Amino acid sequence: MHSRAMEPLDLLTTAEMAEADRLTVAGGLPGAMLMEAAGAAVADRAAAMLAKRGRGRVLVLCGPGANGGDGYVAARLLAAMGFSTQVAALGDPSALRGDAANAARGWSGPVEKAETIALEADLVVDALFGAGLARPLEGAAAALVARVNDWRSRGGAVLAVDIPSGVDGTTGAVRGAALQADETVSFFRLKPGHLLMPGRALCGLAHLAEIGIDAGVLETIQPRAFRNLPGLWRVALPGPRIDAHKYARGHAVAVSGGLVSTGAGRLAARGALRAGAGLVSVASPPDALTVNAAHLTAIMLIGCASAQELARILADRRKNAVVLGPGLGVGETTCALAEAALASGAHVTLDADALTSFSGAPERLFAAIAAAPGAVVATPHAGEFARLFGAPQGSKLDSARRAAARSGATIVFKGPDSVAAAPDGRASIAANAPPWLATAGSGDVLAGMVCGLMAQGAPAFEAASAAVWMHGEAGALCGPGLIAEDLPEALPAVWRALLGDRV
Repeated sequence: MHSRAMEPLDLLTTAEMAEADRLTVAGGLPGAMLMEAAGAAVADRAAAMLAKRGRGRVLVLCGPGANGGDGYVAARLLAAMGFSTQVAALGDPSALRGDAANAARGWSGPVEKAETIALEADLVVDALFGAGLARPLEGAAAALVARVNDWRSRGGAVLAVDIPSGVDGTTGAVRGAALQADETVSFFRLKPGHLLMPGRALCGLAHLAEIGIDAGVLETIQPRAFRNLPGLWRVALPGPRIDAHKYARGHAVAVSGGLVSTGAGRLAARGALRAGAGLVSVASPPDALTVNAAHLTAIMLIGCASAQELARILADRRKNAVVLGPGLGVGETTCALAEAALASGAHVTLDADALTSFSGAPERLFAAIAAAPGAVVATPHAGEFARLFGAPQGSKLDSARRAAARSGATIVFKGPDSVAAAPDGRASIAANAPPWLATAGSGDVLAGMVCGLMAQGAPAFEAASAAVWMHGEAGALCGPGLIAEDLPEALPAVWRALLGDRV
């Protein structure tokens, strides 16, 4: 989880963060001042953690680079605050260079060997390796990580500097071995690895500290990955208008499966309605009309026996968004329905069976997306993603971006770290999904929410990102015991908090 106080949206890869440092130093701010500010932020957080625990012994583990330099600064400041402070180094401190060497010289106490130090502290500060780790941890480093993790499992607490040692800051992957932190302090901007699993889980509660880097460096770096928070997309969402009517808020269509698989389509329809679409209809096969009618009230019902009939329904331009896939079944019939929707001019959300049906011929789907007049969002979970795009390569962020570029659709690669990626390279990473969202039908509601937002005029990337965030907030409001039917009913409270004074 992450501190709500952290508002900057940009995410920087380790290379981009190094460029931010370089530009700052080139602009006249000495690197030693950046390190001093970083160490002070760590010391302040460590002091707060120790105060909460009611004890005052801290062990700072310092590595062989700039991360270790931050640790030496933090140790000096913690000792000055009156905390019992030990420092242990991995490797030879005399091998440090530049600002890190100067920071080490500023520590006047003894420096023990990290490989053999007794873990007799109330808090360990992990200043071993930062986000730019160049190779997997092994040998003495991996052994130290294992020892600290074991100590923490017996009641200790760990504060990581920048990112837990062993976690790749760009991908969130574990490189050999990684520390589990209770809290993490990072600087200037978060990295994708703070949000992507398993990095997100290993960071614990993440805090962001400003250390003197001017946000103007972002104009040169131009990052394309962002934290999925309302500041990214709120202005693109429709707001309440006193003169609005239902037709001004769009008409979404959810395509239902057959008699024994209607529930998923209704969940998507309910998600679209609660997301704000002015009207929602379920397009139902004739054999399922009765069962759908028995469950629908505010949502309308239309008979739809074929792809040709779906095309006829969507020829009414007032029906401007369609979601299909949940409960449709896998096969040529679903392929034809998807192609009819894509050709209609409506904005299309593809999920579940609408994606799996093209697993043997993905280029057929991509060609239909390329020719589609409307916006297209696809919302695969990991299995559906692999069936359509192959096994993910590299980070989840990179995989989603490649899939978006290849398919021409905005991709929502779902999971606890859902990534929304647009074909132009923009991407958002969400970090607000509670564990109880992992329940049957949850993704159907999400697909409907994307559709409902696009029906109201939200662009595809913004609609996808907003729906993912709102889905997570709704799940958090529902809490343990959540079932998919609860999610749409939690959305009014999410909207109320999101719109604030505009309600």
